[in-house]
Amino acid sequence: MLDKGICVLNFDNSIIQQSKLLCRYPAKIINLAFLAQAARLYMSAATRKKISNLVPAENNYPTFIGSGDFHHISEILTSRIMQPACLIVFDFHPDWDSLPPRFGCGSWVGQALKNKNISKCLLIGVGSDDLSSPGLQTANLGALTGDRLEIYPYQHKSSRVYLRQVPPNYSLTTQKGIFSHKISWHQLASEDLKEFTSELIQRLPERRIYISIDKDCLNREAALTNWEEGFLKLSQLLAMLKLLRENLEIIGLDIVGDYSSCQGLGRMKAAISRLDHPHNFAARGYPDELILQANQESNLAILEEIFA
Repeated sequence: MLDKGICVLNFDNSIIQQSKLLCRYPAKIINLAFLAQAARLYMSAATRKKISNLVPAENNYPTFIGSGDFHHISEILTSRIMQPACLIVFDFHPDWDSLPPRFGCGSWVGQALKNKNISKCLLIGVGSDDLSSPGLQTANLGALTGDRLEIYPYQHKSSRVYLRQVPPNYSLTTQKGIFSHKISWHQLASEDLKEFTSELIQRLPERRIYISIDKDCLNREAALTNWEEGFLKLSQLLAMLKLLRENLEIIGLDIVGDYSSCQGLGRMKAAISRLDHPHNFAARGYPDELILQANQESNLAILEEIFA
């Protein structure tokens, strides 16, 4: 059971501006802003080690990390799972790319699965083009073997992957062609999410779970991020979290998807940031005050459900 407080890994100041959040919950703030440029989007093994050394080994609080540009910090947190547990990720992106960099926000799920104590990983609420070619061509399809990784997009059309094998998997169906596989995803848009979550809970091999939430899985009524707008309503996310809380033991939780601009990056990261981030990101055109308010309110709602 999580303790009633929060831990803030302060890379980008997006959380420490949320005064209502900090007033309501005791906060342990770890200043990592001096590593923000080195850590944003991706990081070296040396930077990962520095961050790991600064983040407390014993942390039983929900952890806020900031922008989704830092979602790969979740890999550091999940690497500390020392007993069998399941990893449940709510995200608009699958974050399962197998290409370098090893420690990046687009590849951290595959890296996290190197921890053998993670018995199963569920990706819920995905909807990005990463589930289509060409992004699918470099995905960590091997993680689907034995249903260790299951992917449940909120909505996504069928995809096709070329000259690669797709392992049988509970969360999808495949149709084999001569040079390609057609993948049909188990979409949540037409599901009763309470029934879906209850059935999912029954199939988990462990009662202990770690939850990672990237708020870009939410629509822009609930979250204004520097990534695409997701499809999930906040009420839907909260209903699923309620069932997880009532039926399972939550051993850890982290939240990303707060807004911060990508300023002060070196040439290489600046170029990658321009290519990677969508032009029409969810927070685009909104005043700073509204961005802060929307993200703070969703953070509070998530915590209220987790601590209920």
